[in-house]
Amino acid sequence: MYDMDARFRKIRSVMIYVLFLNLAVSFAKIGYGYYTNVLSMQSDGFHSLFDGVSNIVGLIGIYIAAKPPDKEHPYGHRKFETFASIMIAMLLALVAFEIVHSAFERLGNDHVPQVTVISFAVMLGTMAINYGVTTYERRVGEEMSSEVLLADSAHTKSDIYVSISVIIGLIAITLGYPVIDPLISILIALVILRAGAEIIFRSISILCDESRIDTDDIEQLVCSIEGVVDCHNIRTRGPPGSVYVDLHVEVDPEMSTYKSHTISHIVQYRIKENFDGIEDVLVHIEPAHTRSI
Repeated sequence: MYDMDARFRKIRSVMIYVLFLNLAVSFAKIGYGYYTNVLSMQSDGFHSLFDGVSNIVGLIGIYIAAKPPDKEHPYGHRKFETFASIMIAMLLALVAFEIVHSAFERLGNDHVPQVTVISFAVMLGTMAINYGVTTYERRVGEEMSSEVLLADSAHTKSDIYVSISVIIGLIAITLGYPVIDPLISILIALVILRAGAEIIFRSISILCDESRIDTDDIEQLVCSIEGVVDCHNIRTRGPPGSVYVDLHVEVDPEMSTYKSHTISHIVQYRIKENFDGIEDVLVHIEPAHTRSI
């Protein structure tokens, strides 16, 4: 397990590395898209450019999230990382709107874009880069339990499918069907919106404190500990890698305070040992009802 400082340093380095790759990819597609007047390539380029913008948002989010707990934020600042993920989704919605607007404008004229061998080379090269980026981000995101990296990985993965659709559009233009170009752009916008919606739904579940672990599994584990009579009111919340657990544990009412306190520590240890990403466990010790003993 990484300590929190090492975790955020690792995430930050990945985000900076991906930022420069996204900018390089976006400039290549936007530049050549404008040169040949291919709207779908331009749209894909702006999609990649907003990947870079989302990287910057993510960097700001993890910078705040890395701050230790303080008086005003006793549970830490980790949810700022989740909030940054939502900002990424909002940026995706904005670029999707702009792409659709440009596509409908293009449908209203008869301009035929130019397709060259370089057009295909640019798209294939950027696809290869995107594949490497999304694979690397997903692996590190899962390792670090980072919502920002996983969200950006899903975003970058959508770039691959978008680029495939652009290549199909280039082939269609070459065959004499230029109307396919703005239609492909609209399809790209829908892919972008879907990626944004997935990020928002995942982030909202964290911000709304959705349960993170099956309470039956926790109850079964805790009740197997010697000295525990029963447990109830089990609650879990928080982002992956920073889950908070609190529960009520019933013990023999005749048990000494020292021994019940020891059981509390055992419960905390066993939960952290058996479930991944536990940040803290709060155990409420209370006397068991006569019927439970």
